[in-house]
Amino acid sequence: MGAGVMKGGGGGGKRRGRRRSKSGTMSEINVTPFVDVMLVLLIIFMVAAPMLTVGVPVELPKTAAQALPQDTEEPLSVTLQQDGTVLIMNTEVPREDLVNRLRAIAAERADDRVYLRADGTVPYEAVAQVMGALNAGGFSSIGLVTDVGGPALNGGN
Repeated sequence: MGAGVMKGGGGGGKRRGRRRSKSGTMSEINVTPFVDVMLVLLIIFMVAAPMLTVGVPVELPKTAAQALPQDTEEPLSVTLQQDGTVLIMNTEVPREDLVNRLRAIAAERADDRVYLRADGTVPYEAVAQVMGALNAGGFSSIGLVTDVGGPALNGGN
């Protein structure tokens, strides 16, 4: 009952295939930790990517408009804050220098689309002035950024 069976013609011949000894190193690469790290990084970037867009805090007005389709080029965003400060992307720009900066940016871009983010409490006159500066700066396609969930103006919400 306790006897083992030996296969082959003895123990002195060479064996083919991989041979592991107790003190030798393993010659195979274990990719499981690598895959685990890559999946964790993928999840981190998927969560962090939406937060990397324009991070200027603005209380956008709410409308019933649908979102515009996105292009391959990063969209240019101009923000008009509640205190009247104008920002191109995340950089504050003096109002008197706005048109010159916009012309320089328009010369480098292939797309003439720009998104205007204005605080809901800013007077319409200030928004119209910034829109005029955008047009004078070479941007003819101006999209007004709003939040969803506002009144539809058709009798329902």
